[in-house]
Amino acid sequence: MAMHAVHKILASAAGKTSVSIGEIVNADIDIAGINDIYLLVLHSFDEMGGTRVCDPDKVVFFFDHNAPSSSIQSSENQKTMREFAQKHGIDHVFEINEGICHMVLPEAGLVKPGNVIIITDSHTTTHGAFGAFATGVGSTDLATILMTGKLWFRVPNVIRVQLEGSLAHDVTAKDAALFILGELGADFAVYKVLEYSGPVINAMSVEERMVLCNLAVEMGAKAAYVQPDQKTIDYVKARTDEAFEVYESDSDFRFESEYRFNLEKLAPLVAVPPNVDNVKTVGETEGIPIDQVFIGSCTGGKLTDLEYAARILKDKKTAPNTRLVVNPASKEVLQKAIDKGYIQTFLEAGAAVVTPGCGACIGLHAGVLAAGEKCASTSNRNFPGRMGSPEAEIYLVSPLTAAATAIAGKLTSGP
Repeated sequence: MAMHAVHKILASAAGKTSVSIGEIVNADIDIAGINDIYLLVLHSFDEMGGTRVCDPDKVVFFFDHNAPSSSIQSSENQKTMREFAQKHGIDHVFEINEGICHMVLPEAGLVKPGNVIIITDSHTTTHGAFGAFATGVGSTDLATILMTGKLWFRVPNVIRVQLEGSLAHDVTAKDAALFILGELGADFAVYKVLEYSGPVINAMSVEERMVLCNLAVEMGAKAAYVQPDQKTIDYVKARTDEAFEVYESDSDFRFESEYRFNLEKLAPLVAVPPNVDNVKTVGETEGIPIDQVFIGSCTGGKLTDLEYAARILKDKKTAPNTRLVVNPASKEVLQKAIDKGYIQTFLEAGAAVVTPGCGACIGLHAGVLAAGEKCASTSNRNFPGRMGSPEAEIYLVSPLTAAATAIAGKLTSGP
């Protein structure tokens, strides 16, 4: 039976030699992560009769959405989670200063090819960039993992997206991801795996591949996948001495469907509100006034993203009526950005640099939008209310476009 690499990962996790598409398997979980807005996981654990965590070494808590806490209630929630972790011997606790789960997890060497990674966050698909099977779940499923160390899955079909050509100097992985969303649609890959391959992917860094895998969930994908190469292996080995297995798809595996796109002539893009697949060229939206530019999130706050933005903002100032919020994805990213001078560039340009975390992206704090305001954001969602008022508008762009827009005070792809 021909199997994709993802199917081999699930088969191994389920203790089977093979699986078939559509089969229900009960798989061992390598990493089970809980965000600080999911206290309901612990309530579900109690309601389901949980008394002990099956394998504390595989459980991770992230205090990233409210970092630092922005309300009394979120502080109480975080306190309860800390007490739970201490009670059950859970040592992997990433505190309010560490950053976003999807950045700190691979930085800590806790993401490896062949892993099954489950987190209470839909953008867990990000970790497919490392050759893992990674997906987001709700509180009941995560509580089940706490109790048993396992979770059931229906073995998914796989769609291959082949990216040909090369990207122009002003085009990034974010533009490539938005292009695919615009071409295929927001509900294109429900409960499917999206595999990204081709010359464009091969040329990308691991961080850039994370952007495409991150946005796969915006097409409904259960998971995303990039076949590990030497870049992947080098990234992982630099962060952990633990062994891992790189799975290869069988040569005769048949994808459910395959799409080929040549990105040679791709221009900078923007997802226009209110839908993430409402994609236009930045040129088509040129001149829309922008109140706030947000450079950050698990999609757009990595070191490569900050490097892109700093390149444009060097020796420049933000427009008088445009705020710039910069939100590094992790403490490690922040430290490296300081060392490379990017943070100084942002500060001199007039930016507010805020604590690593998810607050502004999800509309909790550190950049909440007022009614009628327009924001150009390097994040991943632009539906009404995502970053604050449901009457605000969010335009999803690359870090290059975001930086140029901050200088111009209006949507533009050039400084």
